[in-house]
Amino acid sequence: MLRTDLIIINPEIADSTPAFTGTWVSISRLVSYLGASHPLIEFLLDYPTVEKGQIKRVPNAAPAALLPIHLRVELAHEIAA
Repeated sequence: MLRTDLIIINPEIADSTPAFTGTWVSISRLVSYLGASHPLIEFLLDYPTVEKGQIKRVPNAAPAALLPIHLRVELAHEIAA
């Protein structure tokens, strides 16, 4: 399991699909909405547990959270702190 203040990957939440921490909403759901040209406000209304601030931070946080474990040395230290 990986958990940051933004993204969680847990087999018990969204079948290990990266999701917004504190929710059951997967990051891929956001990507699907935006890819289908739905406005961000529609996503926020449909998934009120996700905050706009979380969405703004995804592009920077997702690559680090999705790195293989052996490449996450620095991230693991940050999470433990």
